[in-house]
Amino acid sequence: MSDDRKISALAAQIMGIARDDILIHLRFFDRALAGLECRERQKMGCFATDGSICYYDPEYVLLCYQENPANITRTCLHMLLHCIFFHSFRYDRLDKDKWDLAADIAVENVILDLGLAGAVLEEDETMLRKLKILREDVGALTAERIYRYFTQNPLTEREKEELRKLFVRDVHSLWKPAEELLVTKEQWEKISERVKAELKSFTRSRTGAGSLMKNLEEATRDRYDYNEILRRFMVTGEEIGVNDDEFDYVYYTYGLEQYGNLPLIEPLEYKESHRVKEFVIAIDTSASCRGEIVKAFLNKTYSILKSGENFFHRMNVHIIQCDNQVQEDTKITCQEEFDIFLRQGRLTGLGATDFRPVFDYVDNLRERKEFENLKGLIYFTDGYGIYPERMPDYQVIFAFLGEDENRAPVPSWSMKVVLEEEGLSS
Repeated sequence: MSDDRKISALAAQIMGIARDDILIHLRFFDRALAGLECRERQKMGCFATDGSICYYDPEYVLLCYQENPANITRTCLHMLLHCIFFHSFRYDRLDKDKWDLAADIAVENVILDLGLAGAVLEEDETMLRKLKILREDVGALTAERIYRYFTQNPLTEREKEELRKLFVRDVHSLWKPAEELLVTKEQWEKISERVKAELKSFTRSRTGAGSLMKNLEEATRDRYDYNEILRRFMVTGEEIGVNDDEFDYVYYTYGLEQYGNLPLIEPLEYKESHRVKEFVIAIDTSASCRGEIVKAFLNKTYSILKSGENFFHRMNVHIIQCDNQVQEDTKITCQEEFDIFLRQGRLTGLGATDFRPVFDYVDNLRERKEFENLKGLIYFTDGYGIYPERMPDYQVIFAFLGEDENRAPVPSWSMKVVLEEEGLSS
């Protein structure tokens, strides 16, 4: 047997032992381990995963194992957690450097919390001290929360390098959208849901899975495309314009050819289109909602509407500012007025939060025939307020910035949407 084949065989055996160690002690990862194939890639000089395959360089495996056998188990678990938390599937929409580091810190925190004996490293004590400091500022150490913290509190190059030396185990060069993966995001979602379910029985007998559960909850919670959300407010209306679906150009041109300027059929001047015509944007202007974030939310909403041509040429949108009472109502009837509001509008309020006045105010507007066909209301808020008990006869969406486990649940008749701060700024 050649040296290369011996190295490949030995590296494959080491990788298999590492995976067995994880399976024996953390049995709730059985389905996840089965879904993540290990495959060698010569001369790569690192570990890497694309979200469905774990690639390793045989020579690099032997070097890491010789330094400390725990390196291999630690790295296998590190990559497995990246897949379970879907870290690679959000890579194209975020700042790559920040997301790389945030994801690595999150999975290493989970590994330390799990306390797998076969994955203990000398630098763990230093990592624990760093994580304790970070947790005081961030709270639950999920990749999403850490990323948001790094966005708001940029690190120096020296700080980044220090954290990379401690927390990086694999390279993320394969983290990019792939047309075909052996294990898709939808399959990983099912695997993660199973891990979360089996983890509950695991935590009855021992502690140390709190961080894993927090990251699983973050990874598997519902996320909504804001473009899809705005479609809920589409109503049918007429606009002047050629209705191409109902116009036959054959008869039209034939008439012009045979009879000069006399077409056999005229185009219909009106066509039905589904665009936003009437809805309400309610803004929580209590002290906890920062002005720049509110404006970012309005800009995001406006840019989606404008880019998708969702607006009628004339519209009836009310932007209502409210803390514990309605402070201001700005009526928008055209895109020019929306532009003016974004440039010159000021937030008014900064008191406590009560959602009920907005709904009472909207009811009053409807009684005065201010709306012809109000489709819905979007309420941008921190969620710390008093919800109305009565369900309105239009759709309601409460939009929150980031997840918060201390936030009270929204009413059963409304929809909850969690927006990410980095998503508002994009």
